[in-house]
Amino acid sequence: MSTEQIAGGTSVRSVPASAGGSMVRRILLGSQLRRLREQCGVSREEAGYSIRASESKISRMELGRVSFKPRDVADLLTLYGVTDEKEREPLLRLARASSQAGWWHSYNDVLPSWFQTYVGLEAAAQRIGTYELQFVHGLLQTEAYAQAVMLSGHRGRLPRSEVEKRIALRLGRQKLLVSEHAPHLHCVLDEAALRRQYGGPEVMDEQFAALLAYSEYPNITLQVVPFAQGGHVAESGAFTLLRFAEEEIPDLVYLEQLTGALYLDKGEEVAAYQDVLDRLAESALDVAATRRLLSEMRRRL
Repeated sequence: MSTEQIAGGTSVRSVPASAGGSMVRRILLGSQLRRLREQCGVSREEAGYSIRASESKISRMELGRVSFKPRDVADLLTLYGVTDEKEREPLLRLARASSQAGWWHSYNDVLPSWFQTYVGLEAAAQRIGTYELQFVHGLLQTEAYAQAVMLSGHRGRLPRSEVEKRIALRLGRQKLLVSEHAPHLHCVLDEAALRRQYGGPEVMDEQFAALLAYSEYPNITLQVVPFAQGGHVAESGAFTLLRFAEEEIPDLVYLEQLTGALYLDKGEEVAAYQDVLDRLAESALDVAATRRLLSEMRRRL
């Protein structure tokens, strides 16, 4: 990716027009606006007043969680003393580009706001590391398996049209794995996720076949932690670790809960989860042994 200089001499690499590009642009722009605000000693409250917004709106902007109006960015740059057009234009360009909606926004009616953020970050990640123990990770699920998981979780409380739309969203996310800028996915599955059947033998047979195929992808590392391993380090449950090519975007850990999600981006927190994933990988079956286990389980269905 190319780089360009922005206010204060900082270099920001241009972001490809990928599915997660708008999310990355918002995060990059927000981080630069925060840096400029802090450099000139302006409070969030003062910044909010200058664009007729609240302090919390400035906080969300600086975290990249909302879209940007170029006019607001222009006013903030003026407040922060950035008047040179050569310094302003790269940031204004980011503001204009960040307003482009991702493909997943067409699913807003079935997509919780906290998960919209994750889908955008997932689409922008360079590396995805994940541990699952309840079911196969969403990026690797077949359509029939995804439907069975969804129906099991909601037990008839969702209308058919919503179920179909949620499945379409899940399948849409999977296109990421074969895209031009496909990330590397390191997925560690607990054996329990494979033993727990969703949808019956036929559905599971198709899912095992899909996992075997995915395990051959050059950008996917698939491992299973077998029951024979006994206890292991992932005592806190499932998690996903996202790493990005852009140095300005911190790596983060995503923890999904029943009614929301946590995004951890402190260096020590991310490092702790990376250590758990590394140790899980050491105790899990290697890629070849994982394939043998999948094939054996498929034969025994």
